Amino acid sequence: MRIVFAGSPKLSVPALEAVHHGHQVCAVLTKPDQPKGRSDTPEATAVKLKALELGLTIFQPEQLDRTFLDSVNALQPELLVAVAFGKIFKQDLLELFPYGGINLHPSLLPKHRGPSPIPAAILAGDNETGVSIQRLALKMDAGAILAAERLPLSGAETTGSLSTVLSEIGSRLLVTVLGDLEKCRSGRSKLPEETQREEEASYCRLVEKNDGCINWAEPAELIERKIRAYYPWPGSFSNCRGRRLTILAAGVCSHDKASGQAKGLVLGTDKRYGILINTGKQVLYVTRLQLQAKKALDWQAFLNGQRDFVGTQLGGEA
Repeated sequence: MRIVFAGSPKLSVPALEAVHHGHQVCAVLTKPDQPKGRSDTPEATAVKLKALELGLTIFQPEQLDRTFLDSVNALQPELLVAVAFGKIFKQDLLELFPYGGINLHPSLLPKHRGPSPIPAAILAGDNETGVSIQRLALKMDAGAILAAERLPLSGAETTGSLSTVLSEIGSRLLVTVLGDLEKCRSGRSKLPEETQREEEASYCRLVEKNDGCINWAEPAELIERKIRAYYPWPGSFSNCRGRRLTILAAGVCSHDKASGQAKGLVLGTDKRYGILINTGKQVLYVTRLQLQAKKALDWQAFLNGQRDFVGTQLGGEA
């Protein structure tokens, strides 16, 4: 089957490799190179780098205009496969593909439709998530479900670790669906499709850099989820005496002995947990953290270099 693959981030790479292994990828559609770092040097997407390695044709249009559509049409593609491309495709593109388009979405649709389903599942405290393969539709993540696989969550996952697991599950599931579509094309079977229930749909928004700023008035449970959801980007951080302090790993204490204390106050330490910080509800314990311009350290090594840290009031403007 002649496939155009659309995707950009690292999450999409295993799927591209899997599709390329079993099918003819006639082109890869990915975002234009974006300036990165202080030098604003243009940086290619992870999908572009993999496509170059595989020797594939690459499209990076600023707009999906008529010139781009004509270029795609000339390839005589049969199916569009999208994995975290980040845009809703219009009808004029979808109608170029005789078998339409399918999308790999890292959630159990219709839950967490939108651009950030992996951190959304962590923030919501879900006890499971998964991957859905859906038909591409004109409405965001609203296409019929072709296949889905569930994954139990332990409550220790970060967006980074969960992305790796879901990308592996998704690439395997995608290969299965493509195989089923091949059978349908030859008339050997009909692929079952499940219409999504709109009344069960929920949505997530794009994660922004400022989302990582810790609000110490929130409950410790929510702050801990945010620390995991925003790792590795944008990170969870707070002002510490005019410098940024990033919290890398934390948990919620089983006791609450900070009644009347200021929110964001470093209360002390506990050998069973780590550094104790007061919040809007219960106490957050921190096991790994990083002060601006310093190395990431476990809590004991951190305190060796910051002996007056206990009693510090965190938060406010940096």
